[in-house]
Amino acid sequence: MRICMLSVLLFLYLPLQSQNIEPLKIYSFKEVEQLQKKNQKPLLVFIYTDWCKICYGMKKTTFNNSNIIQLLNKKYYLLMLNGEEKKDISFLDKTFTYKPAGNKTGVHELAKALGSINGKMSYPTSILLNSKF
Repeated sequence: MRICMLSVLLFLYLPLQSQNIEPLKIYSFKEVEQLQKKNQKPLLVFIYTDWCKICYGMKKTTFNNSNIIQLLNKKYYLLMLNGEEKKDISFLDKTFTYKPAGNKTGVHELAKALGSINGKMSYPTSILLNSKF
């Protein structure tokens, strides 16, 4: 977890550039399972929510930095997962669903499985998975 937090902080403090050389490649979980059969790379899963200001800031700055884009596209498969996604997601032969936790609140099972510590979620969360998931 500490490595993930350090990675996020490092990304936040790299010099930001406004023009991208190439677009950031974002994959789905289904795509990654197929891609890993042909070209294995580690996965970076960015778990966010629509209401999180830090998540919004990272999307607008960190994930728009041309140096970071180049590094991510070359070395990782990037997946962005809304922690409150309501659509089912199939990954590794299991279907993960949204679980309501109260009035207009809840968490997606996959976000919770990947990003929770002691059953608690924090946003944003970045998860690194090796090529074997």
